[in-house]
Amino acid sequence: MAAPGAQRSIGAALLLAAVLTGCAADAGDDPTPAQATASASATASATSTAPDPDCPAPTPPAAGVAFDEQLHDELLAMLERDQAGRLGTGPDDEGDAARTERLAAIIEQHGWPTFDLVGEDGEDAAWAIAQHADLDPGFQRCALEHLRAAVDAGQASPGNLAYLDDRIQAAAGEPQRYGTQVACTDAGPEPATPLADADAIERLRAEAGLEPYDDYLAEMAEICALPD
Repeated sequence: MAAPGAQRSIGAALLLAAVLTGCAADAGDDPTPAQATASASATASATSTAPDPDCPAPTPPAAGVAFDEQLHDELLAMLERDQAGRLGTGPDDEGDAARTERLAAIIEQHGWPTFDLVGEDGEDAAWAIAQHADLDPGFQRCALEHLRAAVDAGQASPGNLAYLDDRIQAAAGEPQRYGTQVACTDAGPEPATPLADADAIERLRAEAGLEPYDDYLAEMAEICALPD
């Protein structure tokens, strides 16, 4: 079970993961110098539609992997720094680029950090770091494929996969499957990019373990209404 502090950080990361560009100022996504790079991040993401060529091929997670407490604690500490910088609750001397580089090394060594390897909270932390690696879209796509292999094996969260998939698609200006990436407008939250299949949105979200879309938009409306 995640420690209370870890649960708070992961919960905040989930909300921050919902906003890509239009909601950044209103919902607090990157209220640091990193916020100034949001447009550049989206532009960079749009230039890449494939994983980094150096991305190791994803393989099904090995069975019977022992829990790695040191790696678990490292990922949780990385997430704490990520959230401190984004929420303005503390310094983040590490930065997204360093966390991206470290997560890439972890994936190269272990594949996606799985439930067995780092626990559910450690897997969530790895996802949040990948979700915020917007300046390296090739790595994000690499991470997505490794995360997909872990989800297929029951060793990672389908909801995390949905958020990362949508993040990549929306940053590239492409339709998103699950509607997780929103923009705050005067009329309330709207999908940052169109839905790939609006008729299938509820089925896809249910399969990923996500709440109904109307409930999600209502939650995001409260976030969009927060003061700058």
